[in-house]
Amino acid sequence: MTGSGLLRLFHKFKPEQCGHIVTLRTLPKLLIIYKALKGVSCFQVYGFLYGINRNKPTTLEVVVDTWPDFKVIICRPDPEKEIHVNTFHSTGLDVSHAPMLKQVSSDRRVNHKVYTLVHLLYLPDANHLHMPVVDRYNLIIKMHFKLYLCISYDFKNTELESRISSLNLSHVDLVNKTWKFGGDEKGYRKIENLISNFPSCCITDSQGQPVSWILVYDYCALGMLYTLPEHRGKGYAKIVISTLAKKLHAEGYPVFCYIEEDNVLSYKLFKNMGFIEDPSYRAAWLEFNFSD
Repeated sequence: MTGSGLLRLFHKFKPEQCGHIVTLRTLPKLLIIYKALKGVSCFQVYGFLYGINRNKPTTLEVVVDTWPDFKVIICRPDPEKEIHVNTFHSTGLDVSHAPMLKQVSSDRRVNHKVYTLVHLLYLPDANHLHMPVVDRYNLIIKMHFKLYLCISYDFKNTELESRISSLNLSHVDLVNKTWKFGGDEKGYRKIENLISNFPSCCITDSQGQPVSWILVYDYCALGMLYTLPEHRGKGYAKIVISTLAKKLHAEGYPVFCYIEEDNVLSYKLFKNMGFIEDPSYRAAWLEFNFSD
């Protein structure tokens, strides 16, 4: 859930320590930051820089407190590209920064609220991924004394594999209508940008229409996972997650996702597939309102 304005803070600091900020616009400097980022709390900035360093479109700029010995990194709206709005959302803000954020918001008379708390799960490498069985048929064999034995046979399903592909621009409207935070023109433009410039994965029906899909946000997190209700229970979500996760790892992307705390099913799904959570880290999605 991102709006047109985005704030990312990923290092603990005291506001009084930051006398001025330095905007980084050259690739060599961005690469230095990119290589320096480590740890779960840096994934989102790392993801943004990964995209910027590969010429992916963005409306953000990267600033630091000092250069080259920086302690603070902020990805914020680029004033040369950003459309001004009264309300925007920030995703993946470390909740340990809540006291600082409260103080700054109060000083600048900006109303804000925590929209929801989220888990951050990540996949260290492809070896951690628990691959789903593409197709499994259970043969029920009736035994003596009315006992049943379930035997599973795994085999390559070329028909299903032929229906695994990437989303294209003809699918934007469908994804926008089913996305929890979409359904409007802003959501349409966002999804159009993601499908055009970032990896995705879907399973289509016999008419070539997506029935299950997953995208990658502009900060490289997996998201917008969805399966049409009439196609659930077939393991499609596991297939699109594993397919896209393997592709991302092969191309050097960080592989991670944010899951809302009340989304128990998705949390269990990603955990069972091998994604890891750092229990000491918790992030939040926030809403800021400048209209008052």
